[in-house]
Amino acid sequence: MRAVIMAGGKGTRIASLARDIPKPMLPLCGKPVLERQIEVLRREGFLDIVLVVGHLGAVIQNHFGNGCAFGVRITYIEEKEPLGTAGALALLGDVLKGDDFLLLNGDVLFDVDLKRFLAFHREKRGIATVFTHPSTHPADSVIVESDKNDRVTAFLAPDTARRASRNRTNAGLHFFSPAVLSRFKTVKKTDLDREVLVPLAAERALFAYNSPEYVKDMGTPQRLKEAERDLAAGVVTRGDPKSPRGAIFLDRDGTINRHVGFVTSPDQIELLPGAAEAIKQLNDRHIPVIVVTNQPVLARGEVDEAGITAIHARLEALLAEQGAYLTDIFYCPHHPDSGFAGEVPALKRICNCRKPAPGLLLAAAKRYDLDLSRSFMIGDSESDMTAARRAGCRAAAIGGMQADITGSSLPDCVSKILDVEEYRHDLS
Repeated sequence: MRAVIMAGGKGTRIASLARDIPKPMLPLCGKPVLERQIEVLRREGFLDIVLVVGHLGAVIQNHFGNGCAFGVRITYIEEKEPLGTAGALALLGDVLKGDDFLLLNGDVLFDVDLKRFLAFHREKRGIATVFTHPSTHPADSVIVESDKNDRVTAFLAPDTARRASRNRTNAGLHFFSPAVLSRFKTVKKTDLDREVLVPLAAERALFAYNSPEYVKDMGTPQRLKEAERDLAAGVVTRGDPKSPRGAIFLDRDGTINRHVGFVTSPDQIELLPGAAEAIKQLNDRHIPVIVVTNQPVLARGEVDEAGITAIHARLEALLAEQGAYLTDIFYCPHHPDSGFAGEVPALKRICNCRKPAPGLLLAAAKRYDLDLSRSFMIGDSESDMTAARRAGCRAAAIGGMQADITGSSLPDCVSKILDVEEYRHDLS
């Protein structure tokens, strides 16, 4: 399998740290990020690597040589002039023809199951698939919107007008089919996002693969420090990256945000004290945090799909303001009772996803390859506790209900989970 690493940029945002070292060669805990990338690629079976070099490219070539010492075959493509984030693909037609390939930025620290990512890309049969994840800094990141079939519907750059959108950002990893190469007729400076991915989204040929696996760009001094901290703390990879891991499931109303009855407007979302800080504690340990919530307002006809998206966008925006994020939100739109003005008949049914049924947790576990026996459900109702037990999770109750852990609030429950050695081990 082949991978292309764009390692030719000048890295102007981080040049203050080292002007004589290209950004991909900046050391992270004593080893260049580019070398760490190649280690992951080799582990995942990507043994044919193309390095696109430019600014200070000789430093890269002198370090890696032909790649034999690193267990891969390296081909160097040199940009004679800056070609942007995608222009070099015009030089790679003969090198890449015939198979899907991975394209990644040279300033990204990651530990990802790339074979699973590739399988998703091939299943969707699109021209390209972008790896997306929630970000602690969505305001200056590319927001990726997608439908229920994971087809990208919008690609929103930071300098474009933004509507209320979920916190899903482009992580800098992309799979392409070889068909994309026919779009590069001439060698010229090309922006990957604006000139390649946005048109593919308009053609309905772009898909999004969302994952909680570790990906962090180190394009600024602050993010470089964060990446080093994560490496030192051992949270970049925890054991076998293909081994299912645990997660924290959260109820929404009364657990994260103040309970005000049925929420029908984004303006009704108000975070409970300490909720963002508690979620950030889990984010810092790279523990998936997934909301599972009953939303009968959809079946009752009080909110449509656009409305629930806006409500959840508001929730994620408030969390992002405090540096916290959610891995995903799963919601049940059904309600078994009829008799509401404007109700949606198709959603008035008994289902397996409305808590206390375990369907939402099971769906999340399947989507993200989670081990439910190593996971925890935190909520404020008996239906949350029952859903946890039926899914095979441990339960943490806010209030006086019977559960594995009880606490007075979300922060209290999270603190107790992380203070118990057995649980800390289960989550790592």
